[in-house]
Amino acid sequence: MSESEVESSAAPLIEHLAELRNRLIRSVLAFVVGMMISYGFSQMIFDFLASPICSALIEATGECGLIYTGLQKGFTTALRISMFGGFILAFPVIGWQMWKFVAPGLYAKEKGAFLPFLLASPVLFLIGASFAFYVVLPLAFDFFLGYQNLGPDGAEAMDGPAAVGITFLGTIDEYLGLTMKFIMAFGLTFQLPVLMTLLAKAGLVTAKALTTTRKYAVVSILGLAAIITPPDVITQIIMFSVIYGLYELSIVLVKMVDKKREAQLRAEGYYDDEDEDEAEASAEAKPKTEAKPMPAAPIVEIVEDDENFDEDDFEADAFDDENKPT
Repeated sequence: MSESEVESSAAPLIEHLAELRNRLIRSVLAFVVGMMISYGFSQMIFDFLASPICSALIEATGECGLIYTGLQKGFTTALRISMFGGFILAFPVIGWQMWKFVAPGLYAKEKGAFLPFLLASPVLFLIGASFAFYVVLPLAFDFFLGYQNLGPDGAEAMDGPAAVGITFLGTIDEYLGLTMKFIMAFGLTFQLPVLMTLLAKAGLVTAKALTTTRKYAVVSILGLAAIITPPDVITQIIMFSVIYGLYELSIVLVKMVDKKREAQLRAEGYYDDEDEDEAEASAEAKPKTEAKPMPAAPIVEIVEDDENFDEDDFEADAFDDENKPT
């Protein structure tokens, strides 16, 4: 390969890398700006994120309070909140930069198929996050706070010498980590229909494959629910039900994609129903070939005739090429 050919082939790669660098820089700048904005409202954001556990604590004890055990925990919590809020604020910009980088390499038909899923992805993430925040977290907190040993007025119960009062003293770092994990987990699991539909459009997944592997999917979903959720049965059942419902929804969507692809291929002449029916009918009508029996070995009968037996004639016939048995 000549030097000019090497330079011409390397030029598009350099242009793509430069374009990728520009898109990444814009995405990082959007994240930093969103992080700075979120840091100014970190207390308001934390109050909003802490509303599920505060409702449960007020119902149980009449007051809401969280603590932090390290001197720097207050600052690191505000930093985590600002990063979380910055990512949410910058997500539309990040998604748009990804689309602008990928779109030039797609055909117009592919753009039309990919763009609706790109728009549906943040909507589904918001639905999953809202479901975790307004449904799953309150149920989980009610379950965990039920192990407190409190009196009727919210104070620690001390009915006897052996009774021990148990009250919850939650740290802001622990609570924030649990809440963010729930929000991210449910938000990402709600992307399952979008992911499966895109894979089906690419021809990597079929509805038949998803149906046949349903039992393995059930086991995988149970394991995922046990890992993500805390060790209580209620949230695990909720997580399993949601993900399995999304899996069944993905099968329905993939079936629609398969039917649409099959109709398109049939319209283009790749599918012919008459030929397929004739091939199946001929395969059913074709008689089965039976194995032919092996021919029986010939029976050689040796007859001894002592009267007409001549040793000289026998030796001559035995070594005669014309009379030699083949």
